[in-house]
Amino acid sequence: MNIAIVASAGGNQRHRILSVARELGREHHVTIYSRRDNAEGKPKTRVAPGVTLEQIDVGPAMELPADEVAPYLNDVGHHLMERWSHERPDVIHAHSWTCGLAAVAGAKGLGVPVTQTFYGIDSTHKELERALGRRANAVIAGSGDQESALIRLGVPRGNIAVVPYGVDTERFQRRGAVATRGAGKRLVHVGPLTVDRGADTVIRALQGLGEVELVIAGGPEPEHLDNDQDARRLRALAEELGVADRVTLLGQVKRAAVPKLMRSADAVVSVPREAVTGVVALEAMACGVPVIASAVGAHLDSVIDGVTGLLVPPDRPARTARLARELLWDPTLRTALGYAGADRARSRYSWERVSQELVRVYEAACA
Repeated sequence: MNIAIVASAGGNQRHRILSVARELGREHHVTIYSRRDNAEGKPKTRVAPGVTLEQIDVGPAMELPADEVAPYLNDVGHHLMERWSHERPDVIHAHSWTCGLAAVAGAKGLGVPVTQTFYGIDSTHKELERALGRRANAVIAGSGDQESALIRLGVPRGNIAVVPYGVDTERFQRRGAVATRGAGKRLVHVGPLTVDRGADTVIRALQGLGEVELVIAGGPEPEHLDNDQDARRLRALAEELGVADRVTLLGQVKRAAVPKLMRSADAVVSVPREAVTGVVALEAMACGVPVIASAVGAHLDSVIDGVTGLLVPPDRPARTARLARELLWDPTLRTALGYAGADRARSRYSWERVSQELVRVYEAACA
């Protein structure tokens, strides 16, 4: 199968798209088309066996917000139409509404099925997303919660396929190096430092957790933490609550170091108000570390409460503290949740499993 993927060059989903493409490339020919967002790199690059990245020189060679990319979408679509008229793909997979518009323009008159992924519903572009969702041969949702949101948007239920976002089970696994830690109990939070991502909730929960330490990875590079508004807010909150001596902000941690950090934790706490991908919880589960996750979004699919982790409503520090106490002082529960979480991540969310499910969606769209 000749698969064309239209995606933004940067963004949080870049790693996932490349990882799934590499898996698809084992048995199919995959080309990723992206508007060039930097001055480096060749127009066409082989990034893995069976996978080629083609950069489209339209607009400034820099990362742009979606609304600023919009004026260039006609030119991107024209480039894709020229390219696909000479080498027609079997199926097209567009990631985001901007890529969807470019893909539809590029596929015009070619009779190629278009599948579409949205990363959350953009309230300012609902009409566009509704139109793209109805136009696509299939809309791929990352969770049951996102499927419900798409149905509310007006996408026909029969047009939606649920394929989870997945996790790198080769990098995130039970065995491996462990980051240095002290003798006390440790909670780890990974992700942006903004209020909606839940670090504030975990700091507040520390008040009821004795001598437990909290390590927070995310935000700017370590040298820029002192000037970061969110980092300063979190430090001030920890000081106000009297837990500053037990909170460590690491700043941005290199991706290769995240598994080591997670394996050093007695539990990973991921309690954002929204969880479109739920990737932090999945990575912790894959590492065999018990997770406390907010009962929202993709977490409702991946975390089976009391079996592969514990669920808590977002913005509930007292309840988060109660669940953490139960977990931290019950080694049998931690072990059970850790093993069950690792098994679920490996069997349901590996790149291999995700790519197999995508191929089934592609084949159905082609049929």
